[in-house]
Amino acid sequence: MLEQLKQIVYEANMLLPKHHMVTFTWGNVSGIDRESGLVAIKPSGVPYETLRPEDIVLVDLEGNVVEGDLNPSTDMPSHVEFYKAFPKIGGAVHTHSPWATSWAQAGRSIPCYGTTHADYLYGEVPCLRVLTAEEIDAGYEKNTGILITEYFKDHDYEAMPAVLCKNHGPFCWGKTPEDAVHNAIVLEECAKMAARAELINPKVAPAPQHLQDKHYTRKHGPNAYYGQRK
Repeated sequence: MLEQLKQIVYEANMLLPKHHMVTFTWGNVSGIDRESGLVAIKPSGVPYETLRPEDIVLVDLEGNVVEGDLNPSTDMPSHVEFYKAFPKIGGAVHTHSPWATSWAQAGRSIPCYGTTHADYLYGEVPCLRVLTAEEIDAGYEKNTGILITEYFKDHDYEAMPAVLCKNHGPFCWGKTPEDAVHNAIVLEECAKMAARAELINPKVAPAPQHLQDKHYTRKHGPNAYYGQRK
């Protein structure tokens, strides 16, 4: 069932070790088939070295396993919340990539210090609060997803396809599973550059808003002109 989606999700997962985004099994990618409402996601704790397309697990939007002999990623309930709340996404990813996770552990949002950041992420990458003990006990992964989606009720999840959870790490999403991974890689590079910028100049300020606007809108929206015309 949905063999093409499982292949796509497998290939997107394999991009994580290729781009040094994961250590051991510290990451997962999912994708959704909107017609059936089924989500394909990496199985929990399976090493990337042995992962196969047929290992990818299918779940419904209630988190029930529909197909697969392995347990889905423990972060699956978070992914399901994204797909329910963000109708325009087709893929999601969670990693513990070191630079983005360092900002999350520090409890800091990532300011937009330059145009690389502005090209992909419109504004400051938010760092959300840590869950309460009650929220963790009631359903850690599900409530992580709810925390994120509640924040984006008042913010544009397409313009900011990334978020940090305090003391935890980053989550990203995109139009496809590969696009979600692309955004996660961009986030990691921006996190690295922002940290270095603060080391080089502790008084560094965010890029001017008009420069941020220019770089974001030349790649996104109706007046975008970056790249080749189709």
